Amino acid sequence: MKHMIRQRTLKSIVKATGVGLHGGRKVNLVLRPAAPDTGVVFHRVDLDPPLDLPADPYAVCDTRMCSGLEQGGEKVGTVEHLMSALAGLGIDNLHVDVDAPEIPILDGSSGPFVFLLQSAGIEEQSAPKRFMRVKKAVEYREGDKWVRLEPYDGFKLQFSIVFNHPAIDSTSTSVNIDFAEHSYIRDVARARTFGFMQDVEFMRANGLALGGSLDNAIVMDEYRVLNAEGLRYADEFVKHKVLDAIGDLYLCGHPLLAAYSAHKAGHALNNQVLRVLLEDASAWEIVTFEKVAATPAAVVHQFADAALAT
Repeated sequence: MKHMIRQRTLKSIVKATGVGLHGGRKVNLVLRPAAPDTGVVFHRVDLDPPLDLPADPYAVCDTRMCSGLEQGGEKVGTVEHLMSALAGLGIDNLHVDVDAPEIPILDGSSGPFVFLLQSAGIEEQSAPKRFMRVKKAVEYREGDKWVRLEPYDGFKLQFSIVFNHPAIDSTSTSVNIDFAEHSYIRDVARARTFGFMQDVEFMRANGLALGGSLDNAIVMDEYRVLNAEGLRYADEFVKHKVLDAIGDLYLCGHPLLAAYSAHKAGHALNNQVLRVLLEDASAWEIVTFEKVAATPAAVVHQFADAALAT
């Protein structure tokens, strides 16, 4: 890899149809190439006129169940699994057309989005990729939950969870993923969202999770996993929290050069720590790597890995 780290988009348009997790309705999704420095822009094409919702941490709403973007009372929910796949494959610029208030859940992981993006093909663009480098540690706390971003010449995530549930406690409840050595596609992308049967029943009674099923989540009763096929990774629960965090953080519009660590955090805290970071101009800077000699080895590995996968 002799040239600079470049921005990426798709080579062609790709379409998918799935169910919205919360509304339970059919959703059509179209992913389209975008020019350099466009970023990721969602378009609610079912509205007249269509509404454009760029990825923006200050537009994030309703972080109780998912990360959504909102503008003028209209929203696009459940963006985090697609955003995570885009971050994992290093795709900077994309138009996302959707005809419903949420992105389809597909299988509850980022795997199907990775497959879609790879089938469209990934295009390297002429502009250098613009990284957000964390220059000093920032954190956000809420009771015993916390999330922190620290300077690091690459991108790594450390996450720990506490659920006091036999099915989760029997797995690994902490994980370290460093893209200097790990692969997003192999190690993270297939981890599914998870929930508890009693919560699903409560949510359905309140008009939520109407599209949720064993086809798009790991579902547990009080004791065990109900999915016949079991887990995809021994630590699938905490790996999914890392998958979500990668997507939530990518809403800042740039790949991060940072070490992320979190305990019992979720979408809300991930969004809050981004806001804490952005509000302190001395805590971050935008950098490009136009000469390969200046590029941290971890960054070369992270984006070479994603390119080779196409």
